[in-house]
Amino acid sequence: MNSSDALAGIWQHAGLPAEALQFARLTGADPVLPSSFAVGLAAQSTIAAAALAACELGHLRGTARQQVGVDMQHAALECMGWFSIDGRVPDIWDTFSGLYRCADGWVRVHANFAHHRAGALRLLGLDPVTATRAEAEAAMAGWRAIDFEDAASARGLVATALRRFDEWDATPQGQAIAAQPLFTIERIGDAPPLALPPLREDQRPLSGLRVLDLTRILAGPVGGRALAAYGADVLLVNSPNLPNIEAIADTSRGKLSAHVDLQTDEGRAALQRLVGDAHVFVQGYRPGGIEALGFGPAALAAQRPGIVCVSLTAYGTQGPWAGRRGFDSLVQTAMGFNHAEGEAAGDGKPKPLPMQILDEATGALIAFGAAAALWRQQQEGGSWHVRVSLAQTGQWLRGLGRVPGGLSIGKPSLAPYIETTASGFGELAGLRHSALLSRTPAGWPRPSMPPGSHAAAWPAVTE
Repeated sequence: MNSSDALAGIWQHAGLPAEALQFARLTGADPVLPSSFAVGLAAQSTIAAAALAACELGHLRGTARQQVGVDMQHAALECMGWFSIDGRVPDIWDTFSGLYRCADGWVRVHANFAHHRAGALRLLGLDPVTATRAEAEAAMAGWRAIDFEDAASARGLVATALRRFDEWDATPQGQAIAAQPLFTIERIGDAPPLALPPLREDQRPLSGLRVLDLTRILAGPVGGRALAAYGADVLLVNSPNLPNIEAIADTSRGKLSAHVDLQTDEGRAALQRLVGDAHVFVQGYRPGGIEALGFGPAALAAQRPGIVCVSLTAYGTQGPWAGRRGFDSLVQTAMGFNHAEGEAAGDGKPKPLPMQILDEATGALIAFGAAAALWRQQQEGGSWHVRVSLAQTGQWLRGLGRVPGGLSIGKPSLAPYIETTASGFGELAGLRHSALLSRTPAGWPRPSMPPGSHAAAWPAVTE
């Protein structure tokens, strides 16, 4: 599949005007990173879709359409998620994260959070304080892969068995994912079109729009960062009681960042006040988690008619794994990508994709879905719910086809795409956004700040 076809497929599924596609300028071709999968195409087409949808909403608000250019190499490198703070490049993986040989195959364990690491080590019969990686590997060798996967899931931990594509396809969850589209945009209530602030030709297309970002880790924060790049006021709402990963410094570019404790009456009241003026509510907590606190899509549509809700999950909303936690690396392993990439490499070892492309592409689809649903809201009224999942993105990536010889190329230099800015974390170096808007360049004028740096309140002026 080529870039134009991939973008058109995303665009048409959302019901957006076909004439806008002529304003997209897509350059480059896979391979741009060492992979047998079309990871460059996945990065480019989803980022282009997000930027073009933001611009189409700007056009609906009265401004002229503008060109959106996305180079495949730049898009793919942006999706590497590289950043540094004061010259230090953080190590994103815990010692105990990664692939383990077991009695009949492989298991991938995600241990980047302390409670997940401790739980996995206890399941292996080890002391979480004193255990070594070698001891964990020895203990895993006595487990069957599926048995460990099931035992981990039953304890709320995050680990998956390595599967081939055909093995995944034979599972009930694989069949459930294959039967679903890449994303869904559903009208969930009646409402008149929301009155949006006026937009000048020199303002970025989402200026004046207010987005609540209740996401953590990578896909959700990447989606919020993209919306901020196109001008939205994005307020990241973090719990003061939950840990974050260091990538929050990179993914918080352009956002406001507040602490709100939804376990308290005061915190829930603060979020309700914010919802009253929000246009978009993005959440990526475990299935059912946010509903239990009173902020599910139906409740939000009742409180703020016309709102766009975006929900992110690991494995979608259908099938026996709908409630299961997951991260990009685990979904890659479960669905067959690691086996297929290793098979293409020919060395007999499972191999991850060169970046967390399921997270990154899903993040771009969050921004796309939000902008597309806002466009629909302005045209048709209603409240809307957008659903995306890492596994649905994975199924779509698989459908983009393979790249013969893709593993033989080297990684290009990041240097031409790096920008350095001051932040509340230190001097932050990261990748410039790869979508180039011809009239109102994307970017992050607000510096990245640690959680809790801002009040839980909307700013009076956006730009």
